[in-house]
Amino acid sequence: MNLVQKEVEKCDSLSGFFIIMSMAGGTGSGLGAFVTQSLQDQYSNSLRMNQIIWPYGTGEVIVQNYNSILTLSHLYRSSDALLVHENDAAHKICAKLMNIKQISFSDINQVLAHQLGSVFQPTYSTEGSFHYRRNPLGDLMESLVPHPEFKMLGVRNIPQMSESSLAYSTFTWTGLLKHLRQMLISNAKMEEGIDWQVQPHFSGHPTLGKMSLNKELHFNTSIANLVILRGKDVHSADLGGFKDPALYTSWLDPVNAFSVWKTQRAFCKYEKSAALVSNSQFLVKPLDMIVGKAWSMFASKAYIHQYTKFGVEEEDFLDSFTLLEQVIASYCNL
Repeated sequence: MNLVQKEVEKCDSLSGFFIIMSMAGGTGSGLGAFVTQSLQDQYSNSLRMNQIIWPYGTGEVIVQNYNSILTLSHLYRSSDALLVHENDAAHKICAKLMNIKQISFSDINQVLAHQLGSVFQPTYSTEGSFHYRRNPLGDLMESLVPHPEFKMLGVRNIPQMSESSLAYSTFTWTGLLKHLRQMLISNAKMEEGIDWQVQPHFSGHPTLGKMSLNKELHFNTSIANLVILRGKDVHSADLGGFKDPALYTSWLDPVNAFSVWKTQRAFCKYEKSAALVSNSQFLVKPLDMIVGKAWSMFASKAYIHQYTKFGVEEEDFLDSFTLLEQVIASYCNL
């Protein structure tokens, strides 16, 4: 923390911390959660956003579900927002969109870096402004995290393809935004294989408890969305589809639930590109799966001794299960 303090002292103004870490094991998850807690203690007035890597569904580590619930529950108490990248989704983008045969960690990191860059590269602060946004981290959280119970954010961007394909492709804002909107409501992680059958309910006010985990989560209800447009003719893009009240939970006005950032500067080699950061139900199923698997192991006391000998008690696990079950229930009832 002394090293962090030295860096903070060099800042003209400190808006917050962006903590990049894994979730499922190794040093990243435990240390990342501890550092986040320490930053909350020492810099309580600064924002904290954690970018976390969600583990592959088919396990990398036998205790990854334990590590995940412990990490997530601690971050939920000490972080302001969790920007989640799923390994399975990044892997599929490498295979399907980038046409990579032998996928390496470097390839996956490149996809994640591209998605982060599409969000955090500079944009103008307001329509018609010549000044770039000075506090993108704070602006992002102000737009997307209106309630401390809901702090899970996901990123989608379009288009994303190999350089060889890019040379033969042209894009329109109408086409890009139509695909991006459908990716949002059908919970598709990439533009290939979108389910076009999923459509919003006619009413923007769904009945309470309409969704249960036993039902398939077909329509992905949002709390808040941020669309970031980069490239040619950006001011001609029609974003009306993202302002539809049917996309959002009933307790937040769509005027407050949707934001847009723009710049005419192209991103990478894409003449036009769009990114979407969404606070929605996109993680309900993966989170429920991790909690369910961890609970099954915990009920049979599997591997618990590996934690208790280092001071993690059974009550710590129960606290984590309780908190995350509440998160799942809250997102289900949007």
